[in-house]
Amino acid sequence: MAPIRPTLREAGITEQQWRVLRVLIDVASIDVSALASAALLLPPSLTRILRELQARGLIHREVDADDGRRSAVAITPTGRHVVDLTTGTTLALLDRYADAFGVERLKSLLDELALLTETLGPSGSMNPDN
Repeated sequence: MAPIRPTLREAGITEQQWRVLRVLIDVASIDVSALASAALLLPPSLTRILRELQARGLIHREVDADDGRRSAVAITPTGRHVVDLTTGTTLALLDRYADAFGVERLKSLLDELALLTETLGPSGSMNPDN
């Protein structure tokens, strides 16, 4: 993340906020629990992050009509613009990594890291289902 931090600072977002926005870019809306898992954040941290992102107009949060304890989150056009500001730097960085490490090796590494993340669960401790 070190190479992208200056770009995130320029965009006015933290690494954790960026992870949330990156997840939201790929979905129409998502349940908060699923978002926490996908962004690799603990629910209390995500709650704070969502409050900040919503106050800045980067996300929209809607309470489930059937269950008021649940809510779904979606990115706003303003949030998409923030992600767009960081995309060029992120893609250039990934291209440099692929050139230096090798496309297939990088893909294999990312696949293995995804499996490790799935095995450990969002908190980093072993998932009891595995």
